[in-house]
Amino acid sequence: MKEIEAIAFDIDGTLYSDMSLYIRILPYFLKRLPFFLAYNRARKILHRTAPLADFYEYQARLLAEELKISSQDAKKMIQENVYDGMKPFFKKIKAFKGVHTLFEECKKRNIKIGILSDFPPEQKGDIWGLSPMCDVIMGSEECGALKPSIYTFGSFAKALNVPPEKILYVGNSIRADINGAKKAGMKTAYIMPFWRKILNKKLAQADISFKNYRQLKKIVLE
Repeated sequence: MKEIEAIAFDIDGTLYSDMSLYIRILPYFLKRLPFFLAYNRARKILHRTAPLADFYEYQARLLAEELKISSQDAKKMIQENVYDGMKPFFKKIKAFKGVHTLFEECKKRNIKIGILSDFPPEQKGDIWGLSPMCDVIMGSEECGALKPSIYTFGSFAKALNVPPEKILYVGNSIRADINGAKKAGMKTAYIMPFWRKILNKKLAQADISFKNYRQLKKIVLE
């Protein structure tokens, strides 16, 4: 794909297996089940919300309404249970095989690399050694709107200093990643879940559907 000047990635379920996280985090999640159920409902609303100047305050207010607590307490719970509490689990996670090689090859060819995630990227530390190779690392929360917001993808393209049509965005969520990036004018690559791999069922709306990063490297760089 000679027209590509940058490749950008989601993190969760895209750069690593989300199943490996679910297995480790299940006891932690179950112990705080009422919180996470309410938090998930709040996030669903935020995925449909226009860009906000006070994203974190609004998120806290939504959770406060769900749990019938103060916004201040809700904000503290989000920080403790999500932003800080989940950090240790990512230390035991490994990136998908072939990810580092793809990043290294992109750098050799002067193709920019970006990361755009709905959760704070710093939550994953140096993102398993990938951060130093990235030109831009951005969390959608800091833009004021979660994916699939066109505004967020546009802000990300601006930070990369690359026109959207020359960016390939790689993700695992059809709605947030593929549809969101496509509406923003980017090309898209969809990492196929297990059942699609077995049936070899590609995603029609994605420009590329791939089974592993060796395959993506071959499609994009060779």
